Amino acid sequence: MADELKRAVVWKNLLLDGRDYCCLWHTAEGWLLKGTVVGVLKDHRPMQASYEIYCDENWVTHRVQVERTIGSDVKSLALSVESRGTWRSSGQELHDIHGCDDVDLALTPATNTLPIRRLNLQVGRSESVIAAWVKFPELTVQPLSHARGRLFPHAPASMQIEQSTKVTYTRMAAPLWRMLNSRR
Repeated sequence: MADELKRAVVWKNLLLDGRDYCCLWHTAEGWLLKGTVVGVLKDHRPMQASYEIYCDENWVTHRVQVERTIGSDVKSLALSVESRGTWRSSGQELHDIHGCDDVDLALTPATNTLPIRRLNLQVGRSESVIAAWVKFPELTVQPLSHARGRLFPHAPASMQIEQSTKVTYTRMAAPLWRMLNSRR
């Protein structure tokens, strides 16, 4: 099976004063969420970050790669997930996020797609999840408990309304995100 682009989306990050270009690919192994974020931090430093999240056919996260650049400071994070919920970075087990099913990257709404698809939520339903939350620009990882819900019947996952204790996303992803364009 050849990799197939399912959707490309550009989000405007209203807090970071930046953009997130994200693509969702269907691959032979499952799903790939891949994107690049460019923005300006609160202290006016420009930042660029790229991310790749690899999931199986059931939307279970297996591998995460993130790299961010602020001036000459480049930092990367590689996570792998074993079948029993053990997360590792550089071979070291991350005990604090043991059992997390999903990853949630703080600088993109794209990762909200993962639990909605994995849980196969029906319209009007929500469920609490605990994700491995990657904070930016530090690239630290900690557990984050929040609820995810699906409110639109036919909207692509990148446009779902999602309720979170961290932030509320709507179709226009207000107040932190606004979708600028979405194409297949």
